[in-house]
Amino acid sequence: MVPPLVLDIDGTMTRPDDSIDPRFFDLLPRWDAPVVIATGKAFPYPVSLCHFLQIPELVIAENGGIVLVNDDITRNGDGDAARRVANAYEGAGYELGWGKIDLTNRWRETEIAVRRDQPLGPLSELASEYGQEVVDTGFAYHVKSSGVSKGMGIKSVAELLGRDPEEFVAVGDSENDVSTFGVVGESYAVANADEKAKRAAGTVVEESYSTGTISILEEIRERSDE
Repeated sequence: MVPPLVLDIDGTMTRPDDSIDPRFFDLLPRWDAPVVIATGKAFPYPVSLCHFLQIPELVIAENGGIVLVNDDITRNGDGDAARRVANAYEGAGYELGWGKIDLTNRWRETEIAVRRDQPLGPLSELASEYGQEVVDTGFAYHVKSSGVSKGMGIKSVAELLGRDPEEFVAVGDSENDVSTFGVVGESYAVANADEKAKRAAGTVVEESYSTGTISILEEIRERSDE
């Protein structure tokens, strides 16, 4: 039997051009165990991805701020505090960096994302003042509640599914995957992962992005068939 999975999206299920690798649309619906999509993206993105992949809606969104297991939704982060940090940051003359419409934060409920080309120092200082913290996912700076993480999310998912977190295999590429790697039984970082993710992972594979992730899943399936 194959183990349950925890998969990050950006840099893990995507190709270098940020598109989802279409091979997952054949691979994941046939995975005979739960597949959890764990991401820093706003809640609607992983829910939509599950829909189009045609897999059950098992989601950890906004770096653990929201957990969805089928019809059960848990919100862990303080979105109001994160928005106060964003307002103070803009009031100090900085920008979130996404333009007037800001589709990155439009549907975000428990945190705020800031483009990585914006100043990090003042953002971190303001976050601390409001009891928040900043995590760098490699794609954005995320202002979120202290202690909220993907790892906390997978513990919640596992409990709701009646599973032990150590049954899960996780694949990721970023600092925000470190907490996940710390609670699952088996963890992999793809070759494009940042140094924190590589140090935390049980194994770092040679292949990058989605190709690395698919190679991991194929190896797991072969091992499970033996």
